[in-house]
Amino acid sequence: MSTAPGTAHDAEYPVDPASLIARASAQGFWIATAESLTAGALVARLVDAPGASAAIAGGAACYSYEAKTRVLGVDAGLLARTGAVTAEVATAMAEGALRLYGADLAVSTTGVAGPGPDERGTAQGTVFLGLARRGRRTATRELRLSGGRAEIRTRTVDAALQLLDEALAEQQPPSSAPRR
Repeated sequence: MSTAPGTAHDAEYPVDPASLIARASAQGFWIATAESLTAGALVARLVDAPGASAAIAGGAACYSYEAKTRVLGVDAGLLARTGAVTAEVATAMAEGALRLYGADLAVSTTGVAGPGPDERGTAQGTVFLGLARRGRRTATRELRLSGGRAEIRTRTVDAALQLLDEALAEQQPPSSAPRR
């Protein structure tokens, strides 16, 4: 697992979900999401694009610890020890979505939108993204975002789209993924 600290990608031209969907579909990739901080906003942004059904396997909005464990298979002991806002939890969430949906790529979002820090003292704007890829090691990205709750959630969706875009640029088409 790798962690690359940074800030949200503030590109002049953010990733266009329709373009991402078209590329994933053309490459034969299925994408899944596992969302805590964004609570389904990422998969909603993706499926707003025409043709999304050719590339989106599904999305899980798992806000509570129990949902993360029951739906995504995140270890309850890990959540009890560390809380939900860690690179390890982002990894487990992304890997859980990859398994749950039989996807080729899965991205996860977990973080603190605020206001203020969470119950463990993790600062508002601390975000972890996970990217699981079939046959590859799961990567994470840590973000430190500023702004209010809505802005942090929106910028997290933008950063997750950027992460998917980067992954599609470097991925080889799947050879044995089941087609839907």
